[in-house]
Amino acid sequence: FQGIVITPLLLLLFLGSSSSVPFTSIFSQLFMTVVVPLIIGQIVRRYIKDWLERKKPPFGAISSCVLLMIIYTTFCDTFANPNIDLDKFSLIIIVFIIFSVQMSFMFLTFLFSTRNNSSFTPADTVAIIFCSTHKSLTLGIPMLKIVFAGYEHLSLISVPLLIYHPAQILLGSLLVPTIKSWMVSRQKALKLTRQPKAPVKV
Repeated sequence: FQGIVITPLLLLLFLGSSSSVPFTSIFSQLFMTVVVPLIIGQIVRRYIKDWLERKKPPFGAISSCVLLMIIYTTFCDTFANPNIDLDKFSLIIIVFIIFSVQMSFMFLTFLFSTRNNSSFTPADTVAIIFCSTHKSLTLGIPMLKIVFAGYEHLSLISVPLLIYHPAQILLGSLLVPTIKSWMVSRQKALKLTRQPKAPVKV
């Protein structure tokens, strides 16, 4: 929800007077595209919750297929554009930067959630690392298409987002064993420190 407001404001901050950003149009379109479907879904879910729990429709598989289709069509739109000016070296640099940014975000959230005065549990830390640094194409691509509607280089500026999404999936998969072993060992250590010590007999 904050991204709907913050993203256009950041555009105005970084682009300044060099670009005119139609905030009213952007906010209204983002609201209709992102917020309204979510509100409708939450309202409908309240009335069909029992049916959903009883029938268990394959919404997870449907969601994954839709996300895969969004990624596929966006890749096709981006790299099928004859006007895209992106050489292999630039693409490699972008991939390196995206992976570095993703790793930096995950490291910073890990440090933040494990500091001494933090009340987060090891499980909380894992959730924070993955949830706060991961962004989905299902929100990013519609936002780009709304904010930069009619822009001739839309395909080019969507490349970092197209790389960021697979990068977070790949990094998440690679880091799962390490993070899991850290969480388990940390939980065991916390249990040992919280156990009352047996009284020493004299």
